Amino acid sequence: MLKKNDTHFMEITDIGGKAEGIGRVDGFVVFADNCLPGDVCEIKILKVNKNYAYGKVIKVEKASPHRVPSPCPVSDRCGGCALMHMDYAEQLKLKEKKVYDSLRRLGGFAAPNILTIEPFGLTKAYRNKASIPVREENDEIKTGYYAKNSHKVVENCNCYIQDVSQSKVIKAVYDYMAFCSIKAYNEEKNTGLIRHIVVRSAFGTGQIMVIVVLNAKYGKLPKNHDYLIEKLLQINGMTSICFNYNNEATNVIMGRKNLFVWGKEHITDRLGNFEVKISPHSFYQVNPVQALKMYECALDFAAVREGDTVIDAYCGIGTISLFFAERAIKVYGIESVAEAINDANQNAKANATENLEFVCGKSEEVIYDFIDRGINADVIIFDPPRKGCDVKFLKAVVKIKPRAVVYISCNPDTLARDAAVLAGFGYELKVAKPFDMFCHTLHVETVALMEYKGYAE
Repeated sequence: MLKKNDTHFMEITDIGGKAEGIGRVDGFVVFADNCLPGDVCEIKILKVNKNYAYGKVIKVEKASPHRVPSPCPVSDRCGGCALMHMDYAEQLKLKEKKVYDSLRRLGGFAAPNILTIEPFGLTKAYRNKASIPVREENDEIKTGYYAKNSHKVVENCNCYIQDVSQSKVIKAVYDYMAFCSIKAYNEEKNTGLIRHIVVRSAFGTGQIMVIVVLNAKYGKLPKNHDYLIEKLLQINGMTSICFNYNNEATNVIMGRKNLFVWGKEHITDRLGNFEVKISPHSFYQVNPVQALKMYECALDFAAVREGDTVIDAYCGIGTISLFFAERAIKVYGIESVAEAINDANQNAKANATENLEFVCGKSEEVIYDFIDRGINADVIIFDPPRKGCDVKFLKAVVKIKPRAVVYISCNPDTLARDAAVLAGFGYELKVAKPFDMFCHTLHVETVALMEYKGYAE
């Protein structure tokens, strides 16, 4: 029986759902971070449960052929990039396999048709959004990202995968706080003023939005905030500066209310041929280069015809809707965030798209209103959050019986679960294509096409 603090040599044979290495010691399963299949590691046992244990790598005795030096000095401690030490080709194989295994094991699809994963050529500085915790630890300001399975900040102002302008913003806010004696947030005590820095960068236009999240009531301004604005304006591309208010003891990053103190209330990006406006709360893909390829794939899978009606559920700021509106006669978008719907309407106007109609509400509720209104759809596309679709929504899809369902997923497990539900009502999984949107992480996006078997030309 394994014991805490024991050390053992272990060969890593697999990788888990959180990118942890998996091996066995005397037949007992042991999980350990920062190791890869093919590694032989000296492991210190940290915790022993009934059927498995957790360990810590003391030394890599023999390296996996897929192990590479990490380009980030804190990747072994930061919870962001769990695969920074794995060569990129192997990362792609792992993600493609993850989609296949989820659809087969959880979805019950015996031999799912998985196309080759779409790689991303740029593995550095590819994220257009950063949400950086600002914390008080031992009377010092700490900025960076959380350690894995923790809310302890790993200091890092120069994240390898974030846009370089975001590092400049972090430094400007840090210098302002230090110079003006502004307190950072203490999560345990719910004290201190500045709790997060959110930066949104529009790669297509160079515009930047900075959102400083305050632990305060709406309307309160930090002392000497003009000095902060002055420092931020030294950064090229600065377009929008606002304070967001969140004084709740919660893990939610942003509160509901924003106070703009300089510039516009949005930034504008270009995605393909479209101009899109982005507000503080709006969902927008963090890797727009890959997002463009993904939307083009979705459009190709759907095979939209000139007279088709399309429903775009969980539509965000309407980016997917814009693409489908070029071919369909009518596109209805559904989104629960009012600010995003406002952006979607402005995006439709800015791009002179008149066959779009956006509705604010939960997709699983609004779609039943559509049914009551007699709105039918030839194609339904949806891009839900990681938890997947509400069963109520899927049942509405089945009632409408679109010719094609296009599911854009950020979680292969919930994609498999939801696809299985649709398969039970006569939909066939035709094809799925993974996309590497988040290099150096285990996350993978997938575009899947399901067609109604009872459809006749």
